[in-house]
Amino acid sequence: MTRNGRNRPRRPNIEVAHGAAGPEEAAAIAAAIEQFLRDTAPPPRAPERPRGGWLRQAMLEAIDRLPVRTSPWGDPMPWGR
Repeated sequence: MTRNGRNRPRRPNIEVAHGAAGPEEAAAIAAAIEQFLRDTAPPPRAPERPRGGWLRQAMLEAIDRLPVRTSPWGDPMPWGR
């Protein structure tokens, strides 16, 4: 199994509630649980690519532009503007 790079999940506080296991067994159980948490952690998200200036400007223009047509209800001015 892979180890999720260098990222590790927060380390939980693992303790044995009942004293049925010996100290060595309790340590082995805690180590196995910690290993399981490291191995099953979700992979890190890929870094988001920065948007270029042209794409950003085009997106801003598309959002800020007034609609060319009237609304589906026939209003010349859409609500909220």
